[in-house]
Amino acid sequence: MNTPDCIKTRRSVRVFQDTPIPRQTMEQIVALASYAPSWKNTQVARYLVVDRREEIQAIAQTYATFNSRILSTCTALVALTALKHRSGYERDGSFSTDRGDGWTMFDCGIAAQTFCLAAQELGVGTVILGIFDRAGLQAYLQIPQDRELVALIAAGYPGEEPNAPKRKPVEELLSYWDGSVTADQPQ
Repeated sequence: MNTPDCIKTRRSVRVFQDTPIPRQTMEQIVALASYAPSWKNTQVARYLVVDRREEIQAIAQTYATFNSRILSTCTALVALTALKHRSGYERDGSFSTDRGDGWTMFDCGIAAQTFCLAAQELGVGTVILGIFDRAGLQAYLQIPQDRELVALIAAGYPGEEPNAPKRKPVEELLSYWDGSVTADQPQ
């Protein structure tokens, strides 16, 4: 699959087949996701895969009730974590920009999308989930203190083919600055 096709055909899949993802396939996905760019190549993203059905159900019932319908069919739940105090930091521990440690979320967003595109390439469907009891799930999964739980990615072989949602036209998304002051720019 070429890059434009992978980007255009990747969808948020919320219904999955009852076919486990082989661990070798998950390793291929993470190997590809490891190429996601990050702040000063810090590579802060870490992936913890829960692939036992009873554990996924326990997580859904206790920590992710809002997404329990999605989790009821996924065959793998990926906890995307990040190493703390790396993205956006200098070696002395100070921040490099006024964004503070906001770069951690930026890097994890890139990592999550790269993970999902790699999964798409290998025929695995995904959806990124953000509504869950982060503190509770972080404790349940025994995430080390030097990491934080950022997002969950439900994964499995697609049991549906969602249509592409309407996209905004390029004219609405793109503008070029010509050096002049516009009405929505401060003077």
